Amino acid sequence: MPSLKDVQDKIVGVKKTSQITSAMNMVASAKLRGAQEKMENFHPYADKFNETMSTLSGGGNTDQFPLMEVRDMKTVELVVITSDRGLCGSFNANIVKLAEQKIAEYEADGKSVSIVCVGKKANQGLKKTGKVRNQFLDIMSDFQMFNAREIAQDVATNFLNGTTDKVEVIYGHFQSVAIQKPVAQDMLPITPLESDEETEKQAVGDYIYEPSTEEIMDVMQPLYLNVIIYNAMLQVGASEHAARMTAMDNATNACKDIVSDLTLVFNKARQAAVTGELMDIVGGAEALKG
Repeated sequence: MPSLKDVQDKIVGVKKTSQITSAMNMVASAKLRGAQEKMENFHPYADKFNETMSTLSGGGNTDQFPLMEVRDMKTVELVVITSDRGLCGSFNANIVKLAEQKIAEYEADGKSVSIVCVGKKANQGLKKTGKVRNQFLDIMSDFQMFNAREIAQDVATNFLNGTTDKVEVIYGHFQSVAIQKPVAQDMLPITPLESDEETEKQAVGDYIYEPSTEEIMDVMQPLYLNVIIYNAMLQVGASEHAARMTAMDNATNACKDIVSDLTLVFNKARQAAVTGELMDIVGGAEALKG
C-alpha cells in the first residue's frame, strides 16, 4: 500500500496536468475557428479555379503542355503534408502511415519513390526511409500562399526535368471536428478535369478566348498546382487543431478518471493508517491492564 504522501503528490501532479490539457483544449478550439474560416473562405476560389480548368482543358490538346505529359511511370514523388507540432492524437501518424503504404505499393510494382516532406512530423516519420528529397519545416504554424508556391515550383521543376513521372499529395482531409481522414490526391501530370452535368448545361456553344486557350493554360497550370498545395495545407491546418482539441479533451477526461482512482487509493490508505493506529492504542491499553 503506497504512503499517504505519495498518493497526495500523485493527485496534485495529475490535477496540474489536467489544468494544462484543459488550457490546450481551449487554445486549440480558438485556433480551429480561425483555421476553419480560412479554409472555408478559400473553397469558392478553388471551386471556381477547378471549373475554369475544366472548361479550358476539356477539349484542348493536352500533348502540348509539359505539365500534362503522361509518361511511362517509373518514378513517383509523394508530397506528404503534416503539422509541425504534436499532441494531436494519431492525426500525423495516420498521414505517415498512408505514405508508407503508398511507398510499399509503388515499390512492389517496381517503381522508384521519392518524398517531399512538408511539416516536421512528416520528416520525423519518413526520414528513416532514406527517400526524402526535400523538406519544408517550420512553416505550418503560419503559412501563406508563397509557401505553397515554393513547394509547387520545386515539385514541378523536378517533374519537368524528367526526374519524376508522377506526383501525389498526401494530407489530412478535414471532414468535421471529429473526423480528419488522410487522403492521397494526384497532382502531376495534370489531367483534364471532367465537368459535371450542371456545368455542361450552363456551358452551351463554344467560347472564344483572348488570348488563346494555350496561352491561358500556360499561366493557369502553375497556379493550379499552387491551389492544390495551398488547399492541402489549409486542410491540414484545420485538421491539426481539431485533432489536438479532441486529444486534449480525452486527456483531461483521463486525468479526471485517474484522480478519482487515486482518491480511492488515498482513502483506503488513510483507513488502513487509522485502523493501524487504533490497534496500537487498543493494544497498549490492554497491555496496561495486564
